[in-house]
This record gives sequence, structure tokens and C-alpha cells, in this order.
Amino acid sequence: MQEKTFRELGLSDILLEALEKKGFKEPTPIQAATIPAVLQDQRDIIGQAATGTGKTAAFGLPIIDMIDPQSKHIDVLVMSPTRELTLQVANELNILKGEKKLVVTPIYGGQSLEKQKQQLKKVNNIIIGTPGRLMDHLRGKKLDLSEVQYVVLDEADEMLNSGFIEDIEFILSKTNVDRRTLLFSATMPNPILKLAKTVMKEFVTIETKKAEMDMSRVSQTFYELRESDKLEALCRLIDVEEDFYGLIFCRTKRDVDMINEKMISRGYSTEAMHGDLSQFQRERVLQKFRKKICKMLIVTDVAARGLDIDNLTHVINYALPQDPESYVHRAGRTGRAGKSGQVVSLITPAEFRKLSFIKKISKIDIEKGDLPKVEKIIQNRKIRIKNSIQKEIEQGLENEFYEFANDILGQNSLEDSIAGILKVAFKSELAEKNYADIKAPQRDGRKSFSKRGSNRRDFNRDRNRPKNNNQRRRNKY
Repeated sequence: MQEKTFRELGLSDILLEALEKKGFKEPTPIQAATIPAVLQDQRDIIGQAATGTGKTAAFGLPIIDMIDPQSKHIDVLVMSPTRELTLQVANELNILKGEKKLVVTPIYGGQSLEKQKQQLKKVNNIIIGTPGRLMDHLRGKKLDLSEVQYVVLDEADEMLNSGFIEDIEFILSKTNVDRRTLLFSATMPNPILKLAKTVMKEFVTIETKKAEMDMSRVSQTFYELRESDKLEALCRLIDVEEDFYGLIFCRTKRDVDMINEKMISRGYSTEAMHGDLSQFQRERVLQKFRKKICKMLIVTDVAARGLDIDNLTHVINYALPQDPESYVHRAGRTGRAGKSGQVVSLITPAEFRKLSFIKKISKIDIEKGDLPKVEKIIQNRKIRIKNSIQKEIEQGLENEFYEFANDILGQNSLEDSIAGILKVAFKSELAEKNYADIKAPQRDGRKSFSKRGSNRRDFNRDRNRPKNNNQRRRNKY
């Protein structure tokens, strides 16, 4: 059966133009099913779709199409579980609305309450907020939801897991009784179905089939470490590779910033992306990453939603995801289009059971790996240096370099000259002391041990930049 186009789904020209600018070619399954249901049906909607399936556009496009930009009250309320997702949805809706004059306002904790109060006094067509902050404004009588036409409960299962059900029910009680409610969730546990029956009228259920991912070209490995050794392990795994172009997943925004800062201090060209970035900052970071100006992007799951990056060689789980589905989604970002890829998970002994659960539910094989030894990393770097030198020679060298070489050779032997040049150019890259020891983690009552002594402090306690040898910049990245 031929897939429908966005135009055939019934969207207006102004939104079709916005989609073309954003590079949307054809609707995803959840979009193809949801958009006409919102536009043509008056019933409430329950949509079951995994992260990364285009869910925001599925509900955002038809709602944007139907609300009046001349309206002076809040027409749409979107509830989401986290501030990162709140900002992500707000950014995407601002892009999807194209030239339509709508005000999209994110409301979340961590932002000035007073500034939000001032914004709520103005015209706001669409509000996206976390339940906790929405409750703050309702208690302060600064938020009027009485004219809301559409309510969207995004990532409903995550809001359930965060204990927001009572808040959601209270917030919905303050909205227009004739509103339409759209609920989206990756899973449908009984409490979600119970909530739907409580807050929704007659509804239609939309469930899209999960696409099969080809993981045959993806190698999946885990390394068991102390938390304090994860950063050192990450550096070794990057340095041993000839070419590394990948995503590094962390659990929180704070972790993303911390690890990014430490990687930069070690000389790596990395960028961080999370929900606190503005749309301009996000686009700047993505442009650098797509052009491979930086080859390592440190992200949270929420910030990575909707990203479509080709030719990734690696996905690093600095922290394991919350569920098997998220693991598979992360892993599916590499090994595409017939190319090979690597998925690496850095786990502590306490996370071993969680990894085993992910393996069992996902029915995938994740092998335990041995971290590359420092000697192997140095040897690989020497090979790359030799290959680079040979390539320059084959391409032809400028006369100025021959003149410089003859000048050096006039004072020293050939062997001393080459050795001296290599030391000046690559001393920091080829120094074993750049790398700290990694101790075996304690597990099952066994004591940790190390081949060499180490007085390295715990990573979580060391908030200062690495000292001494770790400050040596690594020129490769």
C-alpha cells in the first residue's frame, strides 16, 4: 500500500511549507494515523508510540492547524514529565508552526517563577509545562485554563512513574469540560488506562507497529568499572580507535555538562546537548557535529530525541538507559545503511542486574569486554602517525619542508633528526603517563586491585579539572 503524503493527510499550505523547510519528506506511521484522526474526528485519542517516532509532530501539526492565531486565551495545554522534554516539545512546535503567528510558551521548574507569571499575563496560544510547575501557577491563580480546547498528555507513562497522576487530574479539572484530550505513551500499564477512562470521553486508540531494527552489523559490548573510572575508560575507548564519531549518553543534564567539561579539559573536541539549550544553541551544536568539526556529542535521551545523524561509528552508554526499549533505540543510531557500528555500555557492579534485564527483554547479546591497554593505544597512535606521514609524502611535500629537513640533517644524524621531530610533534600523544590506572571494581565481596598504584580521586567528588598529566591536550580530537 502506498504511503500517504503530508498533503494527503489534510494539512494546510502554511504547515506544508514549514515541513518542507524542516526537511520532512513523508509522515511516520504514528503521524499518518494521528494527524487525520485529530483533523477529522472529534473523539479523544490514545496513541501508543515509542520515543523517536515523530510523536510531537503527530499531535502538534493538526492542533497548530486548527487553532486561531487571533485567540486571546490559552487554546492548547501540553503536559510533559521533565523540563528537558518540555523545552524539546516547545522548540519543535515553534518550528512546525512555520509562519503562523502563534505564541508557544514552556513552563517548567528551575526557571524564574516571577518571569513566568509575567509571561502568563500576555497572550499564550500554546502552553507546554511540567505538572509540578503548572500546579504552582494554578495555586497562585496565575494560570487560566478555562478556554483550553486541546490537552495533550505526552509521555504519560513517564509522568505516571514520576508520581504526577494526582497533579494531572487536578490540572485537568481546571480546564474546559468540552476540551479534546490526546494521551501518548510508549507503554500502556493499567494505571494509564484507568486515567484515560477517568479524564477522557469517547476515545479512539492508535497503536503503531514497532519497526524491526537490523542490529546484525552492530557489536555490543559492556565494561564493568567503578564509577570513578568511567571517564578514564571512555578516553581509552576513544583513543584506541582510528575514527570515532559518536553519541555519548548520560542520565542527567548535570552529568552531560560535567563530563563535557572534563573531556574538554583533557583536550577532546566535544559538545554537550540537553534541554536547557536554546534552539539557536542546539542548531549550532548539531551543525558542528554533522560537519564533524566535533566528533563527540554528549547528550541525554530527551535531548537526542528526533536527532537523525548518519554514519555514527559509536554509541556510548556512559549511563544505562531506564528501560530496554530506550537501549534498543540508542543502539539503533549506529550500524545503519549497511555500515558497522559499536555500542558500548560502561556499567558499575550495581548496574549488572539492570544490564541483564535489558539483555533478556531485548533478546540481544551484549558481551563483556576488556578495556584496551595503554600500550595498545600508544601502538595504534604510532601506526596512525606513520600512515599520515606516508600519505603526505605520497601527495608531495612543498620545497620549504625539504629545505627545513636539510637544515636539520646538516646538524644531526638521520635517526636523531627523525626522533627529535617525532618527540616535538607527538610527545604528549605518545606518553603513557597521560593515562591513569583503572582498578577492578568490587563485586561479590572481592577487593579491588590494580596492576599499578593509583591515588586518583573519585570522579563524583572531583569537581575540579584534572591536574598534571591529565591536562595534556590530545591533538587527535
